[in-house]
Amino acid sequence: MPTTKTTIPAAQGTAEPLAEAIQRLVGENAYLCYQCLKCTSGCPLAERFDLTPNQVMRCVQLGDASVLESRAIWLCASCETCTTRCPQGIDIAAVMDALRIEARRRGIPPAIPEVDRFARLFLADVKLMGRLHEVGLMAGLNLLNRNLFKDMDMAVEMLKRGKLHLVSLPTRPPKPGAVKPVTPAENQIAYYPGCSLHSSASEYHHTIEAVAEKLGLELVEPPGWICCGSSPAHSTDRVLATQYPVINLSIIEQMGFDEVTTPCAACYSRFKTAAHEMAHNGEMARQVNQAIGYEYQGKVRIMHLVEALIEKAGLDRIEQAVEKPLKGLKVACYYGCYITRPAEITGAEHPEYPMDMDYLMRRLGAEPVAWDYKTDCCGGSLGLTQTPIAHEMTAKVLRNAKARGADAVVTVCPLCHVNLDGRQAQIKDLGFAMPVLYATQLAALAFGLPVKAALLEKNLVDPRPLLREKGLVD
Repeated sequence: MPTTKTTIPAAQGTAEPLAEAIQRLVGENAYLCYQCLKCTSGCPLAERFDLTPNQVMRCVQLGDASVLESRAIWLCASCETCTTRCPQGIDIAAVMDALRIEARRRGIPPAIPEVDRFARLFLADVKLMGRLHEVGLMAGLNLLNRNLFKDMDMAVEMLKRGKLHLVSLPTRPPKPGAVKPVTPAENQIAYYPGCSLHSSASEYHHTIEAVAEKLGLELVEPPGWICCGSSPAHSTDRVLATQYPVINLSIIEQMGFDEVTTPCAACYSRFKTAAHEMAHNGEMARQVNQAIGYEYQGKVRIMHLVEALIEKAGLDRIEQAVEKPLKGLKVACYYGCYITRPAEITGAEHPEYPMDMDYLMRRLGAEPVAWDYKTDCCGGSLGLTQTPIAHEMTAKVLRNAKARGADAVVTVCPLCHVNLDGRQAQIKDLGFAMPVLYATQLAALAFGLPVKAALLEKNLVDPRPLLREKGLVD
């Protein structure tokens, strides 16, 4: 039976104790924290915080409301490292979200206004358009921050490569009952691309389709899908953060599919988290079902793209499809934060050192390297709001990959790709350029598809010289 987290009503006419506010908002018991410091020792941003994660938890326990004025709660990248490593099972990343929400409720100005502006603008864009308009978000954020030419160098390069669209048409999900049921064939799977794959990550989208076709899989996009809400939703409104993914899952469920693959790591995380909330939080499920006008049954299994390829096609079948093995190419498989963490939600067997993408690369003929930053955070959306910090985090990942002997980084996350590939030229004193490819771009080459099908020209760090050196392209 689904369990319902305790809900404590907000106190009337007085400031609600912080620990009770946290319990009410996200169902987490701050008093379970015994200050072991594992959250702080693993946090990639701890040295940048004014309060370390364990200090934030201590403030909550003591009812010290000054934590609501801290930089830490706004600088948190939601990488889930603290949540994954907490021996008490406290979702510390959710506590950080709740403190942002509580700060807004009490009218406390955000310590880092750019982060708050990003979240508000993102959600306003999604509310208006249904999906994120990346150019509009970047331009609007620059306008609000009075820095009109920020990232103009990267934007120009992305526009040249057709990775950004100046115009985006609004989309609306179909009303419950209006979704046309289908009878899925054995080789079909629902496919939720997410906003980036129809814009800045178009090379990922097209190579996914090409690889799936080569493997005999048919991807079916649900009609009228909308944005998952990403980090701005869960750090602003927990109900909305569940509602957006469930709208999409409900469409897929009504179509008759019982599986969906989501190639974007952030979308995957939001879908998995929303499904978990619907299954274990009765009050949340009631509010979401009421808001969307549909009783979600929880029938849809959510798989990341790599998981789907391995399970639906199989590693043996993938290897049999290889016509031009990626011999001599050493790759660092970068999973990022969200594909495996936290394990309670993702179900990952090895959340700190996953191997599925490594296994995939081996079957394609490449040589995965052992390295240290496989699941470390690249900075995520801090690339837009706190760019120098994202540069530091991205540089650590790239330098470690190079130090461990990698020729290139392979990823399956469009958000990570933007930071690792798109921002690489902005990083001062990096001292080298390293290609960052989507796993499906390399799969397309290994499967013997025409080089143009891999869309290598869209990468900002051109991988073709490296691939020519390795004899993998002409």
